[in-house]
Amino acid sequence: MAAYLPLEDYGLIGNLHTVALVSKVGSLDYLPFTRFDSPTIFAALLDAEKGGSWVLQPTGAEVRSKQLYLPDTGVLLTRFFTGEGIAELTDFMPVKRYEQNCAVVRTVRVVKGAMEFRMQCAPRFDYARTSHQARPQPDGSILFKSDGPDGFQFRLLGNQPFETTDPGDAGGCWRLEAGETASFVIEATPTSDPNFIARDLAHYTEAAFADTLRFWREWVESSTYTGRWRETVLRSAITLKLLTSLQYGSTVAAATFSLPEAVGGVRNWDYRYTWIRDAAFTMYAFLRLGFMQESKAFLRWIMDRCVQLPEAGDLQLMYAVDGTSDLPEQELDHLSGYRDSRPVRIGNGASRQFQLDIYGELLDTIYLYNKYGGAITYDFWQHVCRLVNYVAENWRRPDHGIWEVRDEDREFLSGKMMCWVALDRGIRIARDRSFPAPLVEWHRIRDEIYQEVYEHYWSEQRQSFVQSRGSAVLDASVLLLPLIRMFSPAEPRWQATMRTLEQELLLDSLMFRYRTEHGATDGLTGEEGTFTMCSFWYIENLSRGGEVDKARLLFEKLLGFASPLGLYSEQIGPQGEQIGNYPQAFTHLALISAAFQLNRDLDARHEGRAGGHQFV
Repeated sequence: MAAYLPLEDYGLIGNLHTVALVSKVGSLDYLPFTRFDSPTIFAALLDAEKGGSWVLQPTGAEVRSKQLYLPDTGVLLTRFFTGEGIAELTDFMPVKRYEQNCAVVRTVRVVKGAMEFRMQCAPRFDYARTSHQARPQPDGSILFKSDGPDGFQFRLLGNQPFETTDPGDAGGCWRLEAGETASFVIEATPTSDPNFIARDLAHYTEAAFADTLRFWREWVESSTYTGRWRETVLRSAITLKLLTSLQYGSTVAAATFSLPEAVGGVRNWDYRYTWIRDAAFTMYAFLRLGFMQESKAFLRWIMDRCVQLPEAGDLQLMYAVDGTSDLPEQELDHLSGYRDSRPVRIGNGASRQFQLDIYGELLDTIYLYNKYGGAITYDFWQHVCRLVNYVAENWRRPDHGIWEVRDEDREFLSGKMMCWVALDRGIRIARDRSFPAPLVEWHRIRDEIYQEVYEHYWSEQRQSFVQSRGSAVLDASVLLLPLIRMFSPAEPRWQATMRTLEQELLLDSLMFRYRTEHGATDGLTGEEGTFTMCSFWYIENLSRGGEVDKARLLFEKLLGFASPLGLYSEQIGPQGEQIGNYPQAFTHLALISAAFQLNRDLDARHEGRAGGHQFV
């Protein structure tokens, strides 16, 4: 177990096609190559012995280290401190248009004194399922080639001596004096081009470093956000950008797969796909921060999914980044999992679940784009009408809910309130654009859903809206009711719900999504931590409801649970640790939304205006 570092000891780097996790001890322990959902070549994060890693670190036992990002960039710096000196390891991935050009650059430089270093590149292809060969090349590089049918290969280059080692790895050791540098690069290599041309590695790494810094700084400077917590908000924005495909415009839910929601437990899922559910929140975040190109690219991806649907009922809750829909769930029995958390899963069986809420989130995305990003066409509007009509006909159906439970279907509140959103946003788009639509019928059904929620999802005994019709279970997804503008924060039943949630699901600034020990069931065993995204939802609701000082205090306390690099996973564990897939987009989206709302309400109070107003 000592081989597994806490998740907060990892930094994220990426090139907008895939990502890698680099630990503060200098090991690159996670890399799907060359796309977010590609098989890994390094996965020590999920099996320290079998998964494979790429280590570049000082030798010796007494090494202290810390990590930071170069400000306003996705470039990671790891500093090593020993009795002999100080060194800096710089890790980044050059941003190129096509994933076939994927590369990882690692450069270590001694700042003071002298230090011994070691490098070991130990890839394990196809999630450590396939053997490989390591072949020295005439230019001094080493070619790693999978024995699998795809013949996937990449090469390792460096400016320090290294050689192949058994079983198919590469490594070396050297001593560097102050001012000296060791640089290494791995790059994807087309199987059709086995002959390589030697390059000036020093020139390549220097140019790539300058280009990468320039890319990130120019991107960040395009943001229009000038409010409080700007550094924190933009770090979250950079994290979202790292999780967004340059080629397709879609954002994956998280960088990783199968990191446990409870160490040693079975709640281990693959989040390297694009959830329709996240779409509106992603669009919202990019629009709020002034990143128009990202919001437009994501909308194009969303539009393609709508146009390609054979039937409205065929909409899935998640897709691969390229829009493909087949995501079969598999268990990798040969991997032990993070800290013995099994099974290790790839793919996601929930992609085939029936979930009503995704229609509301999809329509909200289209509504936001139509209002702030650019007008939709009438041709596309006809696809939108098909989706709204489907919701109008099917909103009473039970589903698996926003949390993708794996037991029986139920009439979840999350599905009903997002069906209300689908009708409401459809009506608004038709009204704003004067599109033809059966508005009388849509109005009738929207109001019917409202009455259904208000009357049949309220528990007089619990003094709260509840998870599903007829249940007594509290669920933090109810926090979306004011955020989607279905209920006012001033609604008495909503205010009572907030107090009940605080009593049963809140731990200071941390919110559980539900409590299985209080009767919630989801078809799975084991416990989980608090859901950080729900914590940010709660804080945003406080601010909208006029409790701005309380919201600010809890927001700033919640920021203290981030990793030292400002990254969040899905959940916070019982000892304040990051658990679940890491970093997670939804958590950072919720942070941006809460910060934006809280900043506006604080400004409004200082200017003597009424707070609680909304972006849309």
